[in-house]
Amino acid sequence: MRLGLRQRASWLAHVFKATTQQHHLGLRALLAAHIPTNGVIVDVGAHSGQFAKLFAAMAARGRVYAFEPSAYARSIMSVALRLNRIGNVSVAPLGLSDAPGELVLHTPRKRWGSLGFGLAHLGEQSGGAGTFDQTVALTTLDAFAKDHGLERLDFVKVDVEGWELRALKGAERCLRRFGPALLLEVDDAYLGRAGDSAAGLFEWLAERGYCGFTIPSLSPASGYLGPGDYLFVVGQRTLT
Repeated sequence: MRLGLRQRASWLAHVFKATTQQHHLGLRALLAAHIPTNGVIVDVGAHSGQFAKLFAAMAARGRVYAFEPSAYARSIMSVALRLNRIGNVSVAPLGLSDAPGELVLHTPRKRWGSLGFGLAHLGEQSGGAGTFDQTVALTTLDAFAKDHGLERLDFVKVDVEGWELRALKGAERCLRRFGPALLLEVDDAYLGRAGDSAAGLFEWLAERGYCGFTIPSLSPASGYLGPGDYLFVVGQRTLT
């Protein structure tokens, strides 16, 4: 993709941040119970790779599959992974959904022309702000797992600005077969852009044996409590 001068400067700043900083370290102790050193992790909506880097360190003898359909975000993540010499992350230039195909990914443009790539989303475009739009390819996690012969799946993180339930529905066979722990961003307003809801997401997962917990308190989630991150595990698996 072609970038203007201001966008190129912003890209360099994003690369520097993605390469030199490590976010989400506060979650490491919590996630350690669900990510073995030889585990297989799927990062859906990998953005600039902050979670992918953390997962790669935790599963040093395993494999991380980082799905990111945005060419801009992917260019930043790829550089950060290479400069950090991280070799156990496979970057997939795809979005995950409930069916294969193509959709338009909307990336907001900030006031001075830089891209708000952390808010890139599929589904309806809301509001009057301008966006950079690109058509992206979609697959399902079930199809990807079959094509790549996955024999285990320990952990799945999904943060796709409202497309979470669609991605999970395309992973139903994987969820039933492997029972991975799930780290999800849940926002009712964002889910509404895809025609879904937070209550529907909680209900769908409960029907498949998943229990939800709020983060960081790890108290059982009594339904949808508001925008935020939730950890879902099968049954009453012990949390630490």
